[in-house]
Amino acid sequence: MVVTSRSSQETEAIGEQIGRTLGPGAVLGLSGELGAGKTCFARGVAHALGVRGPVTSPTFTLVNQYRGTLTVYHVDAYRTAGPAELADLGLDEYFDGEGVTLVEWADKLNSLLPSRAILVDIAGVGDEPRIIRVRGLER
Repeated sequence: MVVTSRSSQETEAIGEQIGRTLGPGAVLGLSGELGAGKTCFARGVAHALGVRGPVTSPTFTLVNQYRGTLTVYHVDAYRTAGPAELADLGLDEYFDGEGVTLVEWADKLNSLLPSRAILVDIAGVGDEPRIIRVRGLER
């Protein structure tokens, strides 16, 4: 699936649309440049899963947990040294749990993502439209 977003609101709405299709154990790997809209997309997914209140990037905490109809684990790998650091945090326990896991900067830890992961790549920054490519949704 490839869609174009012309605003942060559209990016969030696309995330919300995909979020409505997710169930327990879903994993989304989000990739794109700094400022591409990964957190906007994640916010839409979280809202679709019943999360109320702010959804922010866990850049400094590594993982934010939100309560909704399903628990949402929001991981940010930007400041990590690589897959080993996240493996040491027990990331696979999030992947195998009953919640939904969103991983920003997923390209830094592709080797850790389960084969069932839905991969979302967001291209474009600044005032450019965003091209959002979603792979694995049909699995």
